[in-house]
Amino acid sequence: MNHLIFGGAGFIGTHLKRYIKDTLLLSDVVYSYDIKKKVSEDFTVIDIRQPIVLALPKLEDSVIYNLAAVHTTPGHPDHEYFEANIFGAQNVCDFARKHHIKTIVFTSSIAPYGASEDFKTEETLPMPNTPYGISKLTAEYIHKLWQSEDPLNRKLVIVRPGVVFGKQEGGNFTRLYNSMAKGFFFYPGRKDTIKASVYVKDVARILYEAGQKELPGLVTYNLTYFPAPTIEEICVTMAEATHIKPPKVLIPGWALKSAAGSAYFGARVLGKNISGIHPDRVKKLMISTNISGEKLSLSPYKLQFTLKDALKDWYLDCDTKGLY
Repeated sequence: MNHLIFGGAGFIGTHLKRYIKDTLLLSDVVYSYDIKKKVSEDFTVIDIRQPIVLALPKLEDSVIYNLAAVHTTPGHPDHEYFEANIFGAQNVCDFARKHHIKTIVFTSSIAPYGASEDFKTEETLPMPNTPYGISKLTAEYIHKLWQSEDPLNRKLVIVRPGVVFGKQEGGNFTRLYNSMAKGFFFYPGRKDTIKASVYVKDVARILYEAGQKELPGLVTYNLTYFPAPTIEEICVTMAEATHIKPPKVLIPGWALKSAAGSAYFGARVLGKNISGIHPDRVKKLMISTNISGEKLSLSPYKLQFTLKDALKDWYLDCDTKGLY
């Protein structure tokens, strides 16, 4: 069997490739593709915004893992989300059609649910309110159309991960740890903000296992702890796992947004880019991602790492020198 990973040079993609290689049978082969413009033996450069052409043996006997996406928000012009995520979905599905590939595992996002405090399950009506969320929901429907053309034989697994953390993440959890370790972190506006999240090693395993075990049809899973932790729970658990002090200070939301807005727009006037404190990013910190992981917890793919176990495992992967 071929395992074709689009977006294979990214954070989740590299972990998925490693997991499959450690798990697969001798007759299985992993192929990794990404748009990144660098020479590497770990992946082949492909731009899925263009029609996909691959000359591989036994393509019909393949599983496609579509992880490719423009995802950082804010951070890109609106059109880039639509070009990469929608054209990419269309081209991946066209490639699967052409070569009679029957299994696609698509990594979507919780962004299609939209930003609100409401509790959301896989059955909740999506109401995306960002270009990224809109593009991801559209990509889901493009994949669903592909599956519906041959529902008795084609298998589509859609996963909607919360914040994915782990070694080489370089994102939210890494920034959180660095701020806490330096004593700079404070709770933004509140301590009870719910943050749907999941460990990357669990994500890699679930993508692989669902692609292997699911029967033909369509299934969607939110990938997050159940119940999803609060920012205070994440901070306290991270501090315990890495032997640093948990934060104590809470800054009112209005003060934080005002400071972020002044800093961001002041920098813009001076011609500098400090998107790390973009007002929209600060606003996101104070809105819960109250996503249910109950369906996943009752499935054969339930999480194997608790939040505490995951953070300890990540810390050990970094030789107890921090989280990076």
